[in-house]
Amino acid sequence: METILNDSEIRILGCLIEKELTTPEYYPLTLNALTNACNQKSNRDPVMALEDADVVRGLDSLKFKQLVVVSSDGGRVPKYRHILAERLRLVPEELALICEMLVRGPQTVGELRTRAERMHPFPDLAAVEEVLAELMSREQPLVTRLPRQPGRKEARYAHLFAGEPEVVAEETTPSREAARLRVMAGDERLAKLEEEVATLKSEMAELRQMIAEFKAQFE
Repeated sequence: METILNDSEIRILGCLIEKELTTPEYYPLTLNALTNACNQKSNRDPVMALEDADVVRGLDSLKFKQLVVVSSDGGRVPKYRHILAERLRLVPEELALICEMLVRGPQTVGELRTRAERMHPFPDLAAVEEVLAELMSREQPLVTRLPRQPGRKEARYAHLFAGEPEVVAEETTPSREAARLRVMAGDERLAKLEEEVATLKSEMAELRQMIAEFKAQFE
């Protein structure tokens, strides 16, 4: 991959792809919606706390790199969409796997299949491996297979949009108790609901502002 992106650009691009595939009715995204998506606590690794200004700078850089454009839907509020699929000729299954790696980092084949299900269904692990092989065999590879870490049965795959990833040895930790896993799952569901509510509030505020501006034209 010739174009090297920083952490903010990676998160912005991944979120634009994710929202296009999971909630197309709310896509393209306004700045507020995109910032909320970047700072989600679920389906993100690492969790980030970007300000609107950080997202604006990232969008400007991605527009310069011809990966993001301002939507031409004629709305009163600027909205943004990615053009990665057009630029790199990516099919939906390739886009889904790349998106997962952009928003959550390196993952195994099994993790990618499970987590990408919300964007594109894969019938089995072999289907995921086939797509990954295509992405790795390009003239300019978009994905790489990381060396298997000690204590892990499976190798992980990572995107190359930020250059060659650093391989960091992870400490082996004991398996979590079943009760702790249930609590973590509940916390994640609650965090996701809170994020959805925040997004809806932001969209409602924008809608109220648009209505007020429209009414003001006739006063």
